[in-house]
Amino acid sequence: MVSETTIMGHPRGLVILFLTEMWERFSYYGMRGLLVIYLTQHFLFSDEKSTVLYGAYTSLVYVMTIIGGALADRYLGARKAVTFGAILLVIGHFGMSFEGNGSKQILTLDGVQYEIVLDARGGDARQQIVSDNGVSYINFNASDMLIENPESVGLPESISRDSYTMSVVTEEVYLNILYLSLAFIIAGVGFLKANISTIVGSLYGFGDKRRDSGFTIFYMGINLGAFLASIFCGYLGIVHGWKYGFGLAGIGMFIGLAIFLSFQHWLDGKAEPPSIERLKTKLFWFINIEWACYLVGLVIIAVSMLLVMNEELVGGILGPLGIIMFLTLLYYSFAQLQGDERSRMLAAMYFILAQIPFWALFEQAGSSLNLFTARLVDREIFGWSVPGPVFQSLNAGYIFIFAPMVAWLWVWLSKRNLNPSTPVKFAVGVAMAGLGFLSLVAGMKGSGVIGMTPVIFIFLIYWIHTMGELMVSPVGLSAVTKLAPTRIVGMTMGAWFLYSGLSNLLAGLIASTTGAETIGGQMTDVAAAKAGYIAVYTQVGYIALGISVLMLIMAPMITKMMRGAD
Repeated sequence: MVSETTIMGHPRGLVILFLTEMWERFSYYGMRGLLVIYLTQHFLFSDEKSTVLYGAYTSLVYVMTIIGGALADRYLGARKAVTFGAILLVIGHFGMSFEGNGSKQILTLDGVQYEIVLDARGGDARQQIVSDNGVSYINFNASDMLIENPESVGLPESISRDSYTMSVVTEEVYLNILYLSLAFIIAGVGFLKANISTIVGSLYGFGDKRRDSGFTIFYMGINLGAFLASIFCGYLGIVHGWKYGFGLAGIGMFIGLAIFLSFQHWLDGKAEPPSIERLKTKLFWFINIEWACYLVGLVIIAVSMLLVMNEELVGGILGPLGIIMFLTLLYYSFAQLQGDERSRMLAAMYFILAQIPFWALFEQAGSSLNLFTARLVDREIFGWSVPGPVFQSLNAGYIFIFAPMVAWLWVWLSKRNLNPSTPVKFAVGVAMAGLGFLSLVAGMKGSGVIGMTPVIFIFLIYWIHTMGELMVSPVGLSAVTKLAPTRIVGMTMGAWFLYSGLSNLLAGLIASTTGAETIGGQMTDVAAAKAGYIAVYTQVGYIALGISVLMLIMAPMITKMMRGAD
């Protein structure tokens, strides 16, 4: 028997997987933090279109992991799938750095065209009007555009909104590069995300007591990548230029790929294809099964690009898929299972569905909450106006601090027979998603009609949501894997990811209802925008609390259905 090489008591392969996933999450969250602001300010998309596209993109990321995971399980093996996914991600992230000149906002007045530009990026940017004579800052009220220095641009001090028209001219080449880059990232995450976790599990034998500790270490790598990305990519993208933020994300993914390729032998052959002979089987001409899997990846890229270009189609596809998956699981439960197995499977279906309200609110972080933080929050800390995307690092930072405390709390409560059941934890998690937004609404109302919301409320909502995440994410994944019969655990996890994708799509639709009017990529009416956020966040906050109460009422029944698997 060959002795295992370990580092700090764990298989040495864990180090490579930790670093690879850390840099992959660095690239993903670095780009994610900038995306919505980039769409609104660089390509001048409306808030509504930007947030719906963002929701479509993030939902596809989750759904494509089902295909990537299935191909790895049956043919490629996790090592080859992760390598292929990382290559696609490097291409996608570097593609994002080709920004071009974006779009131009054109104002036409009495047959003469003027350009509206921003003097910076992010929430501190101000609109300017550019004429042949010069440049002047502009402001807006309900009926007029106000020019601060009218003589510098040869225009009157006030121009009625009814007297001019607005249009947008877009560089289609660079817009298509954006869509293609997003498609590469969707496919790349699809091949990498689920499979790298599979490799972590394969490092530990059945009954290995180090397994939970290993996954905890791996999970910390995910959050370390997300934490660093939100700070550094967010800062570079807003302060120095979009291409620098996106470029740094690409560099991070390239480092992750280089590490994985250089140290694959540390995995000790535990992520290889199920059958090398089968993988090399010719299908037609020079195409074998392995290359066919890679061609599927190219098909995913093509389909994903088509869908992000037409984001309104995504719901029409994922919605029916969600219904089909639900009916499939329901049929299997009653046709193939009996007794305790059927009861546990139905409980697993409950958790798969119960995650939706939580993630639909939690995932506002990258869309509506990101825009809100940039535009309507007093972000000055110690004299520095902190770029909005940087605040997305709070979630990962809080996990570092509070995840060990929560894990210890469950152990402490278990010893005293006080540990809440999984259904109760889920209900509390959903309630905290709602409470987070209601706390932010309190901060908005306290700052007046047009006042900036104090930054402490951003720290507060991220903390409440992170504590809710710790009630839902690790608990839910653990419950589903314990409840689903071994022979269909893969399909059940696929359902988990599919409904996670649907949650992200719903998050985009919710975010779109908060959209403010923008000209040149920046708001025109602070009071109206703030009122819109208050209305939507109040509504979703109370709906989440209502759902959580219903979940608490159902909790004893679901616990009973789990048949001791809690």
